[in-house]
Amino acid sequence: MAQVADKVAEAQRSEQETRQQLHSPAVDRGPYDVDPADLAEQWVARHTEWRRIAALMDGQGWPTYSTEQDVQGSTWALERDAQREGALARRAAWQMEQQDARDELKTQVWLPADASRRLRAIASRTGLEPEQVLAQLADRVRMNDDGALTVDAFTPR
Repeated sequence: MAQVADKVAEAQRSEQETRQQLHSPAVDRGPYDVDPADLAEQWVARHTEWRRIAALMDGQGWPTYSTEQDVQGSTWALERDAQREGALARRAAWQMEQQDARDELKTQVWLPADASRRLRAIASRTGLEPEQVLAQLADRVRMNDDGALTVDAFTPR
């Protein structure tokens, strides 16, 4: 019970400190600093949760806290774990998209008029954009040991 009371007091102190930081002038604390507003919200939530646990223990007369007895807290913990896993999965997907975007080559290609007309005609007949036709062509170009370029057999996608 004393440990829970200490946690309540610590959360209250931290909540007040972060609230004061919100009202103080903004200072660049470096790339690893957290947003004071987010930190304040976290401490408010922790303070609220520790007060709930203290009230539960006091109301039930528990000498020690047990997660098995705290059905509401255990349910919330499972929900937080599910939210965290979902957030981590979304972040991993976003990071993969960012990596794919960095791996893409974006360039302008200036072609002679006759090559440009042929490319546009091919794109028109296939229903693709000219960039997509060039991408498919680039997928099939190989360089021999002597440096000569060859094109693999072309089969439309």
